[in-house]
Amino acid sequence: MDRPAGLLDEALNMQHSQTGRLLLVSDCVETSGAFVLHHLIKRFLSPSSENIVIFLAFAQPFNHYDRILRKMGCNLAVQRENKRFIFFDMLMLECPDGGVEGGLIALFGNIQKAVEVNSLKKNIIIMIDDISLLEVAANGSTKDVLDFMHYCHTLTTQFGCTIVTVVHEDIYSSGEGLTLPLQMEYLADITIKTEPLITGLAADVHGQLTVLNKGTTDGSGSSKGKIHNFRYRVKENCVDYFYPGSCS
Repeated sequence: MDRPAGLLDEALNMQHSQTGRLLLVSDCVETSGAFVLHHLIKRFLSPSSENIVIFLAFAQPFNHYDRILRKMGCNLAVQRENKRFIFFDMLMLECPDGGVEGGLIALFGNIQKAVEVNSLKKNIIIMIDDISLLEVAANGSTKDVLDFMHYCHTLTTQFGCTIVTVVHEDIYSSGEGLTLPLQMEYLADITIKTEPLITGLAADVHGQLTVLNKGTTDGSGSSKGKIHNFRYRVKENCVDYFYPGSCS
């Protein structure tokens, strides 16, 4: 039996140190992807790693994440004091008209400065807990949000940063309304989708995960995409991941 996080880490190919990637968590109302974000925070801030997480919080305050991660064995308050967890409270962000030229440019400048200061010593992970709320802060301008994300994406090549963000795909209508999720999936090296079970609700299974890793490297050094499908159950202090029929 895999340890609780084994299947997800294997699908993400995180057993090897890789930088310069964009991870997209795509969820829906029935199956929130917040637990994936919590898993990744703990993974990136593990004592054996040398990472710094720059966290842009549009959905929840610091105390919310600190409370959850403490249950998982990770003290964010200490990590913040040690400057391994740099927290930007974006809950009240409101961009003026022309979002990129206003609030988003200033925000990117702060992110870039934090990356430049720390990148010589550590691997940098930029996490955005809700890109859909970033779009709200940008007065609904998908273009401004995509421009901002392209600016952030340049940091993956310039400094080797990894970017993690969450998008709520089901809040977008069909057609042009899907521009943001589709563009983010195009940019992403890894897409993690949380979905309800096809068979409906189950007491001991909370949903299923589909992980598309575009950058899986095989033994010959070539890169090929790989899809992983498994189920999950969220507990108070951890998440169990398992294949259908293997959960006792």
